[in-house]
This record gives sequence, structure tokens and C-alpha cells, in this order.
Amino acid sequence: MAYSSPFSQQHPGEGAPIAPVVAPPSQVPVGPRRAGGALIWIGGALALVLIALIAYFVNFLGPVASVVGMVLALVPLAVVWFVVRLIDRWEPEPRGIVIFAVAWGAVASVAIALGVDLVLTLAVGPLPDFFSAVIQAPVVEEVAKGLGVFLIYLAARRAFDGPVDGIVYGALVGAGFAFTENIQYFAISLIEGGVAQTSATFFLRAILSPFAHVMFTALTGFAFGLAARRSLPAGKALGYGVVGLLGAIFLHALWNGSALLADFFGLYATVQVPLFGLFILGVVLLRREESRLTRVRLGEYAAAGWFTAQEVDMLATGAGRRAALRWARTLNGDRTPVMRRFIADATALAAARQRSLSGRDPQAVAAERELLGRATAARSSLFAP
Repeated sequence: MAYSSPFSQQHPGEGAPIAPVVAPPSQVPVGPRRAGGALIWIGGALALVLIALIAYFVNFLGPVASVVGMVLALVPLAVVWFVVRLIDRWEPEPRGIVIFAVAWGAVASVAIALGVDLVLTLAVGPLPDFFSAVIQAPVVEEVAKGLGVFLIYLAARRAFDGPVDGIVYGALVGAGFAFTENIQYFAISLIEGGVAQTSATFFLRAILSPFAHVMFTALTGFAFGLAARRSLPAGKALGYGVVGLLGAIFLHALWNGSALLADFFGLYATVQVPLFGLFILGVVLLRREESRLTRVRLGEYAAAGWFTAQEVDMLATGAGRRAALRWARTLNGDRTPVMRRFIADATALAAARQRSLSGRDPQAVAAERELLGRATAARSSLFAP
């Protein structure tokens, strides 16, 4: 079917009818969404690769430089983590998948990049700086990171609802990769130039460009998110992902090329900053669409009597949610945690309803029932004496 814009969230069919409310269910039947089983097995393999990476850093950089590099690398990671989770707060992704995304970027993507570099060096010898920085690194690193996003798309489709989810997963993979890469850069700077060179490297990578890798891979994630919104199978989704990947490679090559061949600070101010501004604008527009979707889908439940119109307004806006949390703090015993559960479950209910309407999730109808039970139970707890 045709979509009017990249942010549209139409649906081709009809979901299961919503039964009129009779009485709120007394028990909550299920827990939150869980990561796909395949990701757990891959996570176990990543643990083994992590051991090899630690040995690599300690052997080639030394334990002191490696520890200093890791401590410094935690600073930009913490900044990026806070911003990405802020983006994700509307409908938080399952914790297991979030951890997998960071781990894939920090461990698997780096291992793939190092492995390719080693193979090329053994095959043809040291490569020119231009080729390594502007061609090899963008292609190999973005493919390695994009593979992690694609694995999440394959193994955890119920937790991959659309472009915002894709941006979050891509950004987390990119943040993990940047963390490990920064350890190496900071450690080498300390070994070669002491505190002065390390400070300069920290300024460039942690202050000026903590979101570089995040933005590159988020573009790949956005493309997979569009595929998820259109309920595409893996093969067709990969086509979307390749388009996003090409954009990520281009931005990565532009970034590396500006540092190697041109006036880095001039291009940073005239190109990179505006691109980052467009990235933020895109996220804001997508978040507004999520808000609209929440309002429309929960409005269908309100029409059946499960929520009031005022509650739908509250759940569909950031201001309404903040007001609700302030109100919950005034209740007997401070019921802020209960209100948080109510908001999270109601938002997940709207997403499950959308999956049901799209027809891409055969378990969505059951998820609707489960989440409706959770939301109404939390709602009852809010109004209990």
C-alpha cells in the first residue's frame, strides 16, 4: 500500500474487536516483553569475543593505558546513553535487547573490523591512510554495526515497531562501537603523547563528536524501522537496510575525510552540526507521530469504555504524563511507580494494537489482552484507598 510520508503509520486491515468494559481484571497474566532467544545465544558468543578483545588491549596497549582509556571512554558513553534513553522513554525497549545492542557494537562490530583489517594487512600489506580511513573503515564498520541491527530485526520483531525503535537500536550499537574504539584512541594517545595529547583526543572525540557513530548507525536503524512499520519480511527489509547502510557509509566517509583531507573544524561547523540538527529534528517528528499513534489506538479502547478521554490525553503527551506523575506522588504512599507502570503498559498496548492492525504479529491480539489486563490492574491500584 502507499504511504504518504516516511512517518505515516497506516494499517491495511482490521484488528480484533475490542470488548466493552465489564469489570477490570483482578490479576495480571504476563510479564514484560523479552528479547528473542537467538539474541541470548549470540550474547553468549559475544562474551567469549569480549575476553579476546580484553586480551588484545592488555597485550598491545598495556593494562594501565587500557584502564585509563576505558575510564575516559565511559564519559561520552554515559552522555550518549542518557540521550538515547531519553528518546526511548516513550515506549522503552526491552532491557535485554538494549544490552545486546550495546554489546554487539562494543564487541562484535569491533572484532569484525579488527579481523578484516588483519586479513587485509596480511594479504596486501599496510594500506594507504586514505583508503583505510575513507573507504575501508566506513564500509567495514558500518556493515558490522548494521548486521547487529538486522539481527535484532530478525530475532525480536515484537520489540521492533518502527523508525524510533530502529534509531534507538542503531544508536545503541553505534554507542557501543564508539566506546571500544575510544578506549583504543585514548590509550594510544596516552602512550604516544602523554596527558596533552590525550586531552586533545578527548576533546575531539568525547566533546565535539560523541554522537558521530551514533548518528551513522541510527540511519541504518531508521531504514530497518521503516521496514518494520511496513511489516516487511526479512528479505525486503534487508533492501531497506542496505539503503540506510549506504547513507551511513557516506556520512562516515565524509566525517573521516574531513579529518584527513580538509579543514576539519570548518566542515564540522558547516556540515556536521547542521546534519546533527536535522537528525534531532527527525527524531522529534517521529516522537510526535508516536504520540499521535498512542492517542488514536488508545482512543479505540476509550470508545469501548476501558479508558476515559482525559486519560487518553494524559497518556498521549509528555506534559500529560509529567502531570500524572506529579499527581501520583500526592497519593497515599506515593504511587509514582504504579503510575509509571500504567503509562508503560498503556503505551505498549497502543503499540500492540497497531501490530494487530498491521497483521505482522500473529500474537498481537493475545498481547493486547495481556497488556490491557496489566494497564487496568495498575489503574485500579492508583484509585485504591
